[in-house]
Amino acid sequence: MKSEFELINRIRDQVAGRIDLDLVLGIGDDAAILREQTGRETLVTVDFLVEEIDFKLEYTPPRWLGHKVLAVSLSDIAAMGGRPRYSLLTLGISKTGLNSDKFWEEVFEGYFALAGKYGLILIGGDISSTPDRLAIDSIVIGHCRQGGAIRRSRAIAGDEIFVTGRIGASAIGLKMLEMGARVNEKEAGLLQNALRAHLRPEPRVIFGSLIGELDLAHAMIDVSDGLAQDLGRICEESGVDAIIDRHLVPVADESILVTDDPERAFSFAMSSGEEFELLLTASRKSEGKLMKLAEDCHVLLTRIGEITKKSNDSATVMLRQDGQVKPMLFSGYDHFINL
Repeated sequence: MKSEFELINRIRDQVAGRIDLDLVLGIGDDAAILREQTGRETLVTVDFLVEEIDFKLEYTPPRWLGHKVLAVSLSDIAAMGGRPRYSLLTLGISKTGLNSDKFWEEVFEGYFALAGKYGLILIGGDISSTPDRLAIDSIVIGHCRQGGAIRRSRAIAGDEIFVTGRIGASAIGLKMLEMGARVNEKEAGLLQNALRAHLRPEPRVIFGSLIGELDLAHAMIDVSDGLAQDLGRICEESGVDAIIDRHLVPVADESILVTDDPERAFSFAMSSGEEFELLLTASRKSEGKLMKLAEDCHVLLTRIGEITKKSNDSATVMLRQDGQVKPMLFSGYDHFINL
């Protein structure tokens, strides 16, 4: 890559000609200009990914890196019940390498393929250099109807708890990568599925946005740091407790790659980060509509428990198994603890 400005021009060429009624000005000035509208609210999310912390180039295909950079932010907008509209991207490029044209072509191939799938427009960003590793800052801007954002703080005692997909594949994929497994895009099967779950997650964009538009959930969060931990965040923000039914949690089939012990597989599922599935609470009367919506969106949706009244000073997630209810002890990912 000859210069920063050459890379910027390549990026700009990727979005040239895109027309959007709310976009007055995109890439090309000191700031983008968006046209505001009444009756809606704007959602803004940011994710910061650092090489060797959030991804490793030794086993991440560049196209999949470009995909994941955007996917993690799209998942946040979906978790608020919104529709993504625009993105911004900041690159901190290591002075020691990554100047290959082919590398960046593949990164942006993955990025813009996912952006195109959901009609997203890249409207700006920045490029700088870093001493020794790649850093990527992803921002996505979305919209929801006025007052329609689905927050973590509105779960109600009596709500049912639902989760999309099967949980645990991402943790299994990461473990297999650390054990030496590598991606082969021409192969299928549980191993490649697990690697794909970690390296190329598919955010629940359409399902999440429709939940918001149809007002079908009280609270929602994406599973980025572990189902148990993220459910605990809903409980904390809402001032409630939760009970998870052990036998209802949809544990990923890929768990058989690392264990034939159901309890260990369940532990993987409850603590697995970067699943990017949606975890939500809704009233019992909404269950039928939610299940129909999930079917229409070709998404697996499972009821896994219920929200209960707060029982003590701290929010608690409980596990119901074999007729007993006990505190759930599983933890999730923490960037400071998991260094």
